[in-house]
Amino acid sequence: MDFLRYAEQAADLVNAPLEDEDDLRTHLGERPWLADRVTGTDVRALRRLQRQLRPAFEADSNHPEDVVRLLNELLARHPVSPFVSGHDAQSWHLHVAERESSVAETLAAEGLMGMAVVVCDLGADRFGCCQAKGCQNVFVDTSPNRSRRYCSERCSSRANVAAFRARRRSAAGPGAATGP
Repeated sequence: MDFLRYAEQAADLVNAPLEDEDDLRTHLGERPWLADRVTGTDVRALRRLQRQLRPAFEADSNHPEDVVRLLNELLARHPVSPFVSGHDAQSWHLHVAERESSVAETLAAEGLMGMAVVVCDLGADRFGCCQAKGCQNVFVDTSPNRSRRYCSERCSSRANVAAFRARRRSAAGPGAATGP
């Protein structure tokens, strides 16, 4: 079981536009066995979970206990029911939600377990919000030195280009013409 991937999927869920069932199916594009089971109830439950998870990503890194408290509250609301699955003795693996669980219950269990393991193994300061102007996305920081500041390479590049242009304008002085 790849708990880091589950934590990253929780961040992807927080970032996903979930207006309707089609949005959720799009979000689950690489998981057709879940996408086929999507209901309107799942969409509503996952929009609520998005709002509940966001504070863990926005938390002040100086207060890890806030993230732990939030995750514990959410784990109590969304119980995890692990089970062993497989097709033969060589392919046994663990799932964190029962087969009969709804799509929302499955995604909640995976995301919360992933985030809880990240907190225990890497620290509560591994969740963050993109610092690019105008971006509200969240991410899991897996960098060795906890230095991630952006949700994607795209946001990082845009921020670096904007900073470069600002430095160039500043160096040119007031009233200097700047190129395109």
